[in-house]
Amino acid sequence: MMQTPASMVMGIVFSPLGLVLLFTAAITPQWREGQTRLSVSGSGSLLRSGPKGNGLGLRSGSVEALLLVRSDGLWESCLQVEKSELKQCWPVAGPYQRDPRVRLAQGLVLTSLFLCGTGIVLACIGVRCWTDLPLRGVTATGGLLVVTAGVLSLTALSVYTQNLGRLGMQEQRPGVNSSRFPPLSLHAAGSLYFGWLGSCLQVLGGGALMFSFKRPRRPTCPSCPTCPEVPACPACRSCPVSNNKPSTDVYEVSC
Repeated sequence: MMQTPASMVMGIVFSPLGLVLLFTAAITPQWREGQTRLSVSGSGSLLRSGPKGNGLGLRSGSVEALLLVRSDGLWESCLQVEKSELKQCWPVAGPYQRDPRVRLAQGLVLTSLFLCGTGIVLACIGVRCWTDLPLRGVTATGGLLVVTAGVLSLTALSVYTQNLGRLGMQEQRPGVNSSRFPPLSLHAAGSLYFGWLGSCLQVLGGGALMFSFKRPRRPTCPSCPTCPEVPACPACRSCPVSNNKPSTDVYEVSC
């Protein structure tokens, strides 16, 4: 019966969990978020048109002020009226989409997801739960890919977090009214934290799988007291019968 090392079990558990968390962060638009209060007076056209010409469905003069929540992700942005079901999402576009730091984060996250998935497949093949002997080299190689994926995703998250408030702002031209929406004080949102947690789990899980390169030490068998050159049986602690001794048959004779 195979006894799976604790490092392999830890790697097999943490690596898929990190992949799921990073994938969840990649497809959700809450990487950064900002709120602002918008006065409806004189701004009815903004609320009717909305981003990409798709309106939020509000009429001018319906309320005096609205609290708008703007959120951006790697591939999607959303605008929502707080405490309301009015929400509009659209693919990232404009200066934010063309920002090289956003493109770098997109590429690193996609590469990380691919490498992590490949590493998990290799680790599952290497563990070989259906046999007694694991393929330690294959498992450790899968762990190396998972660690690399975690490092790439951590790099993408670091670049995005460090430039969170400046992403998409470098292409504003003087004399052009590019502030379609009011200025927002942006801060990190939930998807970013999911990404950090998933990346750390990838590094931990991959590092645990990499310990598979180290082979466990085999226990030494005790020797027989009467025959030191012959090892004793580990189960019963008895000396095995030497094969060079002739076998004798004992018969019971009754008179």
